[in-house]
Amino acid sequence: MRTAHFSPLLIVGLVVAVLAGLPVASVGLNLFVGGTSGTWAHLAATVLPEYIANSLWLCLGVGCGVGSIGVTTAWLTAMHEFPGRRFFEWALVLPLAVPAYVMAYVYTDFLQFVGPVQTLLRETFGWQHGDYWFPDIRTLPGAILMFMSVLYPYVYLLARTAFLERASGMLEAARTLGMGSWRAFFSVSLPLARPAIVAGIALALMETLADYGTVAYFAVNTFTTGIYRAWFSLGDRVAAAQLAAMLLGFVLFLLMAERMSRGRARYNNTTGRNRPMAGAQLRGPSAWLATLACTMPLLLGFVLPAILLLKMALTEGDAQFGERFLILSRNSFVLAGATAVIGVFLALLLAYGARLSKATFAHALNRLVGLGYAVPGAVIAVGVLIPVTRLDNWLAGQWGAWFGHNPGLLLTGGIAALIYAYLVRFLAVALHTVESSLAKITPSMDDAARCLGLGQGETLRRVHVPMLRGSLFTAGLLVFVDVMKELPATLVMRPFNFDTLATQAYTLASDERLAEASTAALAIVAVGLLPLIALSRQISAARRR
Repeated sequence: MRTAHFSPLLIVGLVVAVLAGLPVASVGLNLFVGGTSGTWAHLAATVLPEYIANSLWLCLGVGCGVGSIGVTTAWLTAMHEFPGRRFFEWALVLPLAVPAYVMAYVYTDFLQFVGPVQTLLRETFGWQHGDYWFPDIRTLPGAILMFMSVLYPYVYLLARTAFLERASGMLEAARTLGMGSWRAFFSVSLPLARPAIVAGIALALMETLADYGTVAYFAVNTFTTGIYRAWFSLGDRVAAAQLAAMLLGFVLFLLMAERMSRGRARYNNTTGRNRPMAGAQLRGPSAWLATLACTMPLLLGFVLPAILLLKMALTEGDAQFGERFLILSRNSFVLAGATAVIGVFLALLLAYGARLSKATFAHALNRLVGLGYAVPGAVIAVGVLIPVTRLDNWLAGQWGAWFGHNPGLLLTGGIAALIYAYLVRFLAVALHTVESSLAKITPSMDDAARCLGLGQGETLRRVHVPMLRGSLFTAGLLVFVDVMKELPATLVMRPFNFDTLATQAYTLASDERLAEASTAALAIVAVGLLPLIALSRQISAARRR
């Protein structure tokens, strides 16, 4: 009976796990490779301290910012009644649809010297250039503000769920002990929600460390900009891999710090009642302050950027909007669609294989595959290119020996290697969605299918897939949107003369053609809204229940 659990799906899981771990292993091995050109020594002596300092300041600023905004808005919408609360409880997630690099382009155009804000100030007060001081958005603090504006929903979503789940029994017990609302919040609710809050902050920080477009446009030197510069400007793949390994070390440190900070503390809900409490009614100035506290993040993180993008796209959009825009859209949709289909298919096989196998090994393989989402796109790109390029050169040599001509680059010359990098990065998104939905299907369904003579494959096709149709679509949609927004891996790995909406927006913005970049940027934001609309409906439905 034990051998029956080791199905061919376990072999599929092992192969996928090896392929998912190969880029990370490739990057890690280059820590022990000495650079022949001295590039690494030059970087270590000149810009490496700046990379480390900027990365640390970004993490500190973004962590404090998303934590304060996310916790405040989550506590207000979960535990209080105030004007607009039902709208804000789902609308506050909308900034996730705006990539940080798009936010950077929009606010640069909005706040620059010839932008509407400074123009209005000069016209209103009669000022000339040099008569006033205005903060420069393209700085390290400006980058922190951009990340805060779009990444706080990670903390908001997790913290709000934690507040709702812990609300009733714990707070009622606190009130019976004479605690007021503020004391109960700081003494009971906030400590109990700590794992969710820290997890949300960790997600935001990993996205911050993985970003390239924002920091490159703001001229803030971090590890991602260093990786790109070492690979393309200096032509040293070993130095790029060593920088990627250090960036990966930053990410692993964040994950380990989150685990270690919990210590031996436990956060179990020991009360028997888990129904959310009725929200406390806020009145007068308190109610309007709560409305304002929820309005500002939404206004700055989504409403204002969306309006500005739409205005620029309609009045001064990309001059090549016609055929060029269709080509860019086709490229983006082909990459995102292919990755989504393959990712959902692999996620279904991995999740079903773990369900069939009673061995811990199968579940451990899925966890290994899931680690790819924590690895920045620039690290994965470098980790994929090094072994795949070597394989490409070997294949070209063998082909020439066998058939007498060189076919060129078979893998890195097309989109195959790029899709592979996307799968390593985003397969975890589909896998988590499919696993959580598959776990809700009772094992008795499998037993009933076996009693009717169905094998494992037929059970998956005729029983589980129809029941998982909605979850499979959601998983594919999430992967699709993530690929549409991905910039670092696409910039590093895209074939020659192959651009996407993301790379087009970045290229135009880098050339200070911000208005023209608005068309591609607006398309990315519009696509990103799709899964958030579905998520918003789930939030509203959960509140009604």
